[in-house]
Amino acid sequence: MGDHDLVEIIEGALLAAGEPLSKKQLAQLFDELDRPSTSDITAALAEVAERCDGRGFELAEVASGFRFQVRQNLSPWVSKLWVERPVRYSRALLETLSLIAYRQPITRGEIEDIRGVAVSSNIMKSLLEREWVKVVGHRDVPGKPAMYATTREFLDYFNLKSLDQLPPLADVKDLETMTSALPLEEFHDSRGEENEPQVAESQGIAVDSVQDEEAVDSE
Repeated sequence: MGDHDLVEIIEGALLAAGEPLSKKQLAQLFDELDRPSTSDITAALAEVAERCDGRGFELAEVASGFRFQVRQNLSPWVSKLWVERPVRYSRALLETLSLIAYRQPITRGEIEDIRGVAVSSNIMKSLLEREWVKVVGHRDVPGKPAMYATTREFLDYFNLKSLDQLPPLADVKDLETMTSALPLEEFHDSRGEENEPQVAESQGIAVDSVQDEEAVDSE
């Protein structure tokens, strides 16, 4: 198998997968005797990325691996392919997600102490259902409250390879700065119908001052 064939196979696999693929997953596409080395796959991925120069899509590396996605600057046009109303995230949800991202692992009570208001159960339910956060343990204090942390799905959705790519914050209690630091202008995926709702959500992420899910938030 020549290098050119490997590049084409990787391109085809990434287009067909419908989700990010790691180097290990790409290697497993081949029989053991014909399996390319990690360095060969790395070089092929670099060529795939180079082929995307000057095109409307790019090869991006996120936490789960590599994927093709539409370039962010094309959002004003690409977003018109979907007629769904963009999801509007409440300020309470964004502040809660930001605190988990920057202070993980963190308990619900600790989030409430920092925000100064109770956290709606619907907010935590939404974050868990979206698989943006998960329970990673329980604090060794009375009541054993659950500790929350972000997930690989959170990193993938916000186009991040790792938490190190989050902007540094001088003061993590500055909720306005913390919320705005999350990379909320999400990627635009080029993989087809399977991802249309996700792309639509990324077009108009906004902050509502009041939303039903945060009835206990009276700020």
